[in-house]
Amino acid sequence: MTKKEIFDNYDQFVFPTYTRLPVIFVKGKGSILTDVDGKKYLDFFPGWGISNVGHCHPKVMAAVRDQVGKLIHIPNNFFGANQARLAKEIVRQSFDGKVFFCNSGAEANEAAIKFSRLFGAAFPAPEGARFEIITTLNSFHGRTMGAISATGQTKHQKGFSPLVPGFVHVPFNDIEALRAAITPRTVAIMFEPVQGEGGVNVASQEFMQAARKLCDERKLLLILDEVQTGMGRTGEMFAYKHYGIQPDVMTLAKALGGGLPIGAMLACRKVSHLLQPGMHGTTFGGNPLVAKAALGTFEAIHKDKMLKNCRLMGAYMLERFRQMQQRFDFIREVRGLGLMIGVELSIEGKGIFDECFANGLIINCTQGNVLRIMPALNVKRKEIDKAMGILEAAFTHAVKA
Repeated sequence: MTKKEIFDNYDQFVFPTYTRLPVIFVKGKGSILTDVDGKKYLDFFPGWGISNVGHCHPKVMAAVRDQVGKLIHIPNNFFGANQARLAKEIVRQSFDGKVFFCNSGAEANEAAIKFSRLFGAAFPAPEGARFEIITTLNSFHGRTMGAISATGQTKHQKGFSPLVPGFVHVPFNDIEALRAAITPRTVAIMFEPVQGEGGVNVASQEFMQAARKLCDERKLLLILDEVQTGMGRTGEMFAYKHYGIQPDVMTLAKALGGGLPIGAMLACRKVSHLLQPGMHGTTFGGNPLVAKAALGTFEAIHKDKMLKNCRLMGAYMLERFRQMQQRFDFIREVRGLGLMIGVELSIEGKGIFDECFANGLIINCTQGNVLRIMPALNVKRKEIDKAMGILEAAFTHAVKA
């Protein structure tokens, strides 16, 4: 197909649910994407955080090639060796419990929401079953009806009323508002350790510790959405490890499959018995192919020492951005954790994004004025230097404009 035929087919046959850029990528390796015309791009926002180990990592590809010639799919009423190994590995890397496999972050969060309803019914308040979940403003938990109801951004909810009841939103990092929102109906507190779509807002130590303490005191579930922060993005395998606490429920997706669609909900051992046969399910979740890819992703992160590289390169990028902040007065704040970095501007970010893209650098702009930068965990220093050069040129262009 020609480029025009591809664009025309999208126009005629694909829902326009995304604002697409006029580029067709045909190859990816590491932090480099190549388009149909042979132009190369430095990808510092790989797959919206899916390709943490870079595009087409050899260990992920080897796992996929090995599995695809043997068995691609079996239903979940049979046992599968890869799913068993993957569940054990997730637990080994996090906390003791049981795993439910699905296909996406939204599905993982839906599973957590349903699980909290089971918990609230099993451990009710004197007034009756508990069902309300406290989430945070500027959060993002997915596009399904339960997930957008949990999400603390009205722009994602517009047009889909009535929303699913049972969610209360409080400001992120506001301990007093969190405490005040708890009622006899409350069953759980749910938030992202770092709000991605909300502008790369990092949970404070005080907020995370307070949330854990409140859940212990009030017998609530602490649900951490690690769909984007998980799998090494912040310099730890899971972001909660930075805070010296442990959640009761954790949701994963995005980078877990190294590029293939997989999600997971992990619930701690003391409550995992609540989810019984027939209460929840999914057709494709954790099938042999995606589970093998996820095992390859864990192997890549460990054997290539990506967590260490993430911490080192993340610190280097933050320092480079803070140096730029001294030169460009429209850089309002630089924040982040590991290689999950946000650069908040006092101007619109679209012009910066467009200039970077034109010069072969892919980043993201969220909330209108926050540049979200999340290179692969194995990014090289020379690639960062090249990206920073493109960004600096874009900032300079913005000054002139």
